[in-house]
Amino acid sequence: MILSSPARLQPGHWQRDLAEAISDPHELLALLNLDVAALPGVDTLATFPLRVTRYFAGLMEQGNPHDPLLAQVLPLRAERLDRPGYTLDPVGDLGAVRQNAVLQKYHGRALAIATGACAVHCRYCFRRHFPYSEQSLLGQWEASLHTLGGMHDVEELILSGGDPLSLSDARLAQLIDDVQRLPQLTRLRIHTRLPVVLPNRVTPALCDMLRNARLRSVIVIHVNHANEITPQLAASLALLRGAGATLLNQSVLLKNINDDADTLLRLSDALFAAGALPYYLHLLDPVAGAAHFDVDEERARDLLRQLQTKLPGYLVPRLVREIPGAPHKTPVAY
Repeated sequence: MILSSPARLQPGHWQRDLAEAISDPHELLALLNLDVAALPGVDTLATFPLRVTRYFAGLMEQGNPHDPLLAQVLPLRAERLDRPGYTLDPVGDLGAVRQNAVLQKYHGRALAIATGACAVHCRYCFRRHFPYSEQSLLGQWEASLHTLGGMHDVEELILSGGDPLSLSDARLAQLIDDVQRLPQLTRLRIHTRLPVVLPNRVTPALCDMLRNARLRSVIVIHVNHANEITPQLAASLALLRGAGATLLNQSVLLKNINDDADTLLRLSDALFAAGALPYYLHLLDPVAGAAHFDVDEERARDLLRQLQTKLPGYLVPRLVREIPGAPHKTPVAY
């Protein structure tokens, strides 16, 4: 498979690269030598707009309307269909809000919505309808810090979003400095797709703040397909490991993207080679607009059984679904 060349990335220029992300489906398809007129399902007026970095677009195959990376970001009119069981808040985030952009679903852990900004708009995103204007740390940080300070049984803070690494190094440094003063916290977990779609986001300043923090850091990246794993990503993950971070990956099982045993096998192998362990493989959260990505649960079980016969146990991700109100992610037996 011949992929188009990813955009050239310059160290220290990640914010410029982020600002230059593609937001027009016509532009993206033109870059891939595809004609929007030949793709009748494309939604050029989607209310959840297209957003993708030029680097990530450069990993897509020229002339292939079924490219697995393109399928993750291209708006389709199928998203407008109303499907029973697909809701605006599929994992019960709003019911888990304590106050001030701080959520708690599970014992010992709290989640903070650091920002609503992302470098890429994944079409299956379970927070595509989340009210970020009401629930994000920006603008209410002191109140959020007070809320976290009163959660004495919480040992781990999870920064989520949006994408926490879309914040500047200076903003992140202040945030980490503040939260590590809370004596009950011992771990900081960051969920991010930025290193995958913009590897130059992993800066020396980011690595220094993780290395010097009192809190043990866990970085959970989000890769769904081996084509997303490049030498640039591997180099950035090596920097994060060198800063003492534990690296894990979460994937979502997506129809016609990675619902194939060989595809998932290549993904696990490529993740390990790049320095991240497969952690979770999520069944699709039933968010409104994403029903066309759903994979039947029995099909998912069969895929995991196949992986078990071909991979060592540490490279087989845990198949899970998130059920609102459950005390933990729910494993799916296979």
